[in-house]
Amino acid sequence: MKLKTGVVKDTLNPEWNEELTLYVKDINIPIHMIVTDKDTFTMDDNMGEAYIDLKPYLKCVKIELNDLLDDHVIKKVQLNTTNCLAKESSCIWRNGKVIQEMSLRLRNVNSGEIFMEIEWVNLPNSKGLLENGRNRSHRACQ
Repeated sequence: MKLKTGVVKDTLNPEWNEELTLYVKDINIPIHMIVTDKDTFTMDDNMGEAYIDLKPYLKCVKIELNDLLDDHVIKKVQLNTTNCLAKESSCIWRNGKVIQEMSLRLRNVNSGEIFMEIEWVNLPNSKGLLENGRNRSHRACQ
């Protein structure tokens, strides 16, 4: 599945502030993100790529926590050579949901980072993944 954000013009530090909904069929396959620079008359330039491993986050979602204070840190995910994290990431409880805030370092370029949050939500009329007898789907926010 491919999703695209809108184009942010005339800036070296774009902010998308967009919400994208992804249907995840296999939690073992990382989400692959590609950042490009849109060109009008030539091919778009590749600005880097990053991968999101959902498994650490989904372990927190499966706990099915309740009644925590907002911004309670459930788990910290450390950066390593196999993930694209630029710094430690936290799975936190916010507004009755588990979210993961992350800063991803773009690969195959000299520099660049993407700041984002992911959130697992139930979507109506979706098969999603069956977790503990419930249908779930995944939403990534940029």
